[in-house]
Amino acid sequence: MTIDTRFADWTPSDASDWIAVPSENDDKYSRGVLGVVTGSSAYPGAAVLGVEAALHTGVGMLRYLGPARASDFVLHRRPEAVTSPGRVQAWLLGSGVDPDHLDDETRDGFATGASSGLPLVLDAGALALREQATGPVVLTPHFRELARASGREVDDVAADPAGAAERAAGEWGCTVLVKGHRTYVASPGGTRLVAASAPSWLATAGAGDALGGVLGALVATHADEVAEDEEALARLAATAAVVHGLAASRASAGGPVTVLGLIDALPATIAELLSPA
Repeated sequence: MTIDTRFADWTPSDASDWIAVPSENDDKYSRGVLGVVTGSSAYPGAAVLGVEAALHTGVGMLRYLGPARASDFVLHRRPEAVTSPGRVQAWLLGSGVDPDHLDDETRDGFATGASSGLPLVLDAGALALREQATGPVVLTPHFRELARASGREVDDVAADPAGAAERAAGEWGCTVLVKGHRTYVASPGGTRLVAASAPSWLATAGAGDALGGVLGALVATHADEVAEDEEALARLAATAAVVHGLAASRASAGGPVTVLGLIDALPATIAELLSPA
């Protein structure tokens, strides 16, 4: 794999500056509300993992508006999730979704998010929604998803993920995060970042769903910054990759890691990032 020196390392110190800490005057709305349309009847666990990760990263409220079966799983795990429509500051769409077989709830949720003008985190089954989005977009594909979406060979993307991220950002006009042991982030405005905090044990099913939740929470809590400067999306994406990787290392302790274990480690990971050196 080629290592592109044009991509600046995004460190835990950098990431700590992009974590919103609530003040005593904040309420659930001012802390950020994330709208989520993820999961499906076939993959309800993707919805659970994304919601869990977002809540463990920190938002004031989470609205889950996906399909009924996934919604039941989400509420069973997280009764504080809200399943009615209302105001949000950002959207997380697409994890665990087959774009060729959308149910009515997912189709409606995708349309609502795309037309909202709000920041969108698009994963897996929602990558093509970038063409309809009216707000700033960050995509979070893995190698195969990016290859499929861009019409390139998987081996080519895997050999040069930095270049693939850069090309996609330029061609699509949105921020692109390419998941991997080294996670590359490129924006159409020229920001180039790489995060390398993830252990190799993190190559496991559901890890990307959790990353989407972490990023969705960070974007919702920084919606004002994104509105002022879309380049903030790249820094938030790299921050999500750092937090996700550090939580995985904490949960792993050098051995295998489960995604729920990673999620459980998020609050302590964030607390450590925020603690004075």
